[in-house]
Amino acid sequence: MQPTAWHAHERAALVHALTQAGPDAPTLCEGWRTRHLVAHVILREHQPWTQAGANGGPLHRWSEGHLQELAATALEPGGYAALLARVEQPPAAWSPWSWAGDLVNLAEYFVHTEDARRGTWEAGPEETGTDGGTGGTNPSDGRARDLPPGLRDALWAQLRRAAPLFFRRSPVGVVLVVPGGQRLAVKSPPQRPSEDGRLAGTVVVTGQVGELVLHAFGRGRHAGVTVQGDAADVEALDAVVPGPR
Repeated sequence: MQPTAWHAHERAALVHALTQAGPDAPTLCEGWRTRHLVAHVILREHQPWTQAGANGGPLHRWSEGHLQELAATALEPGGYAALLARVEQPPAAWSPWSWAGDLVNLAEYFVHTEDARRGTWEAGPEETGTDGGTGGTNPSDGRARDLPPGLRDALWAQLRRAAPLFFRRSPVGVVLVVPGGQRLAVKSPPQRPSEDGRLAGTVVVTGQVGELVLHAFGRGRHAGVTVQGDAADVEALDAVVPGPR
């Protein structure tokens, strides 16, 4: 039996979320409406060379121009539906985004699905959702998705690999915890005192797997996690990987 391709599952979830939201809904991506998110996914998969300046640098204006031009077509009659149809279809077999499967696509689609779903949600501390821990945006009203066990396992595997990169700038130790489940020591606290003579400790981030992924990907203000530790350590982590308020 072939293992489940969870990126295909999340591609369908992304298309559904974007369809429900419409072309001009807010997202968790700063400055982007849903039409920009659709355009980003299409360009990433079908015109990857346009992403050369997506994260800044000398080609940023060029990349941004491609994004804005494609996003604008969503406002034309039938334009948004046409873009969603392109997102719904996976890239050609020769594309790296096709043969790399879950490795490069799963977290991308999962996070962007939540970017679309949570763009209009109110942040609320100390709430618990179906797949959420406590704190952050979260939906004790049942809006959080109940992720299949296999998807949770696949996301945890990706988080284990990627967490050291996401938390590399943390000046404190970091441990990720799933209540009643997995635990991952991502980073040890520094052994030397900081310039003010203080020795940093460890911060524990607790939440369900999907919420921990969102926190690691910079969506911590809208993730159902708790961040616990010495107040100074929590503040230091929040400066580089924002958490719930």
